[in-house]
Amino acid sequence: MPHLSRTFARFSRQKFIESHHNSTKSWVLQGWQPVRTLTNQEVRNKRCLIYDQEKLRQESLIRRIEKIQVIRKGPTEDLTLIMNKNLSTPYNCAMHDNEIYMDQSILALVNGKPWDMHRPLVEDCQLDFLHFRDDNPLACNKAYWRSCSFILGHVLETAFKSRHYVELCSFPAPNVKSGSFVYDVDLKLDKWRPSSGELIALTQIATGLMAEELRFQRLDVDASLAVDMFKDNQYKSQQIPAIAAKSETGNNVTLYRVKDHIDISNGPMISNTSQIGRYSIVGVNPIDTPDYGCLFRIQGLSTPKQLWVDWWTWDILLERAAKLNKSTYPSLIGFESRQSLPDTVKDNRS
Repeated sequence: MPHLSRTFARFSRQKFIESHHNSTKSWVLQGWQPVRTLTNQEVRNKRCLIYDQEKLRQESLIRRIEKIQVIRKGPTEDLTLIMNKNLSTPYNCAMHDNEIYMDQSILALVNGKPWDMHRPLVEDCQLDFLHFRDDNPLACNKAYWRSCSFILGHVLETAFKSRHYVELCSFPAPNVKSGSFVYDVDLKLDKWRPSSGELIALTQIATGLMAEELRFQRLDVDASLAVDMFKDNQYKSQQIPAIAAKSETGNNVTLYRVKDHIDISNGPMISNTSQIGRYSIVGVNPIDTPDYGCLFRIQGLSTPKQLWVDWWTWDILLERAAKLNKSTYPSLIGFESRQSLPDTVKDNRS
């Protein structure tokens, strides 16, 4: 192998520099820099930096505080609040009303439209609060399922060792009747059948977030900034133009953040992670998609903290949730036109 000998001889004439980073030694060859794959944590740090800078920029544009009138429809009497436009949120309104609304409200209803609890109000409005014990909890159920998929994305990006670069693809629109929430992901693995212990380890990462009572933060950004933020993810980068085209402005992308995890979603999401009750990651199934090739569909099950479920019922729900979820699969066309998984896709558990 003479070419290896020549290569080694060429490199040996150059000077090696020993560098120290985080108390570990790494060797860098002066005059030659090898191609290094980014780690998920480095990418997450970069996204958080861009997010923080953009949030500060948007806040700096509010040069004058304007007042808005918020009417809270109560069971016996209405409450009128004077709040700050583009600054005050439904959660801030709940602070002036009743502590129970702060703790149990999953979403707000602003002029009849589902609204995130920590999303600033932009105009005079009529406000109400939604929770799981409402006569029609559909909006809360969808927000909850969506939020659980979001948390699953956090788990997948943080669970593996740094040498495994995980690329999140997307999660389908929430469908509670499917029996499980999902996230489709490229794990860069040919095959993976996790043991029960590994599934428990993944679940524990999620339950740690719930104990921290972290808020779901929303930020609308220009599509160009979203492209820059997700340029290290081939799937998100391809999806952003279609997502932005469907926004109200035709060029916006909605981001959500919990801790150091940032993802794309139209929302709305639940108020904070403490509202999540039982949460389990129950299944990993390979799926074959026409646009993205082979991905893994990770599935989970959760019930809200407000709704207690006995263990016998929970075990039945777990068994159902572990079966392959045939909800829509990711597509370059966009979220709204995705199709259902074909019946030929096999359940990895069989």
